[in-house]
Amino acid sequence: MRLARLLWQFIRHNVFLALLMTIFAAFLLTYQEPRGLLLLIDLRLIEIPLFVWLIATFLLVGIIAGVIQALPLKRRIDEVVHGAMRFERGTFSHRLTEQGADELTELAVRMNRMAAQIEEQIASLQRLSTERVKMQDTVKKAAVTEERQRLARELHDAVSQQLFAISMMTAALRSSDEKQEEQLEMVEKMANTAQAEMRALLLHLRPAHLEGKSLEEGAGQLFLELEKKHDVEVSFLVDIDSDLPQGIEDQMYRLIQEAISNILRHSEANAVEFLLKEMPQEVIMKIIDNGVGFKVDDISQESYGLQTMKERMNDIGGVLNIVSVPLQGTQLEVKIPIAWKGNEKDEHKGERNGEQPGESTLSG
Repeated sequence: MRLARLLWQFIRHNVFLALLMTIFAAFLLTYQEPRGLLLLIDLRLIEIPLFVWLIATFLLVGIIAGVIQALPLKRRIDEVVHGAMRFERGTFSHRLTEQGADELTELAVRMNRMAAQIEEQIASLQRLSTERVKMQDTVKKAAVTEERQRLARELHDAVSQQLFAISMMTAALRSSDEKQEEQLEMVEKMANTAQAEMRALLLHLRPAHLEGKSLEEGAGQLFLELEKKHDVEVSFLVDIDSDLPQGIEDQMYRLIQEAISNILRHSEANAVEFLLKEMPQEVIMKIIDNGVGFKVDDISQESYGLQTMKERMNDIGGVLNIVSVPLQGTQLEVKIPIAWKGNEKDEHKGERNGEQPGESTLSG
């Protein structure tokens, strides 16, 4: 809409200039005539005053000139705006076309340089994330994992089953005693809420790392448990051709854990769709539920879980978009630029030149 207004601005300016030229031409043609501009009204061409022909001609010239001037500029600005939208969505591999030698070309050159620098920084973040995970794996102790699993078993065998029994008992009492209807409904609601919290807690007590499994295997196990233990219909689709770096897989796995935890706690959903797909320039992951939804503007700033998920994606150069409609559901969409493949190519090139992996060609 703004670019359309730019086109009309060019047309308006050229039409105004054409009108000035019409007045100036009419003045020159009638300068020595006693009747002045009235002469152009008396002179006719096809029964139309010559003055009208002059105005129509210059107006047409102004409109055509405005369109001819504006359309090429509009196309170039459209391309810059499109590139800015791609950068905003995290596709920093996109490059603007550099043509001519004017200010728009200079802007395109600088935006391309900025995108290249950000792409390099994303690759560095992804590399550092993988290295950090490897360091954490070397210092991780088996006792922490064993204690986590022991707590998960005890909570599942004791507290969760007791809460379920309370829910069943209160439901039976409600049907037999109408005087305590309101109180029993409140107790049942609290028990169901506690159950949801317990399910989410059990999920968080699972190992936070993939522990040698691929992201597809780890995510598949999480969603399989969600489907079988919590009666949620799951649609699961993974289309990944190449291996993801370990640091990126771990961060995505933790985000999936947090997303399932939020579904169990808040969404009341009975269907969840999971999509993990590798595109030429980025990896896309979507988690969609049909739950109660929420207003993103009201919750995103206060929710620790959503903030944590965004920070995880920032650590690996990804972008997290959250779309939610009350009473319709929620969609989490993650886009992670594929920047690590360039690093792999550089490492393989160094190995062919006789270097060892991790060695630098610089000395000193």
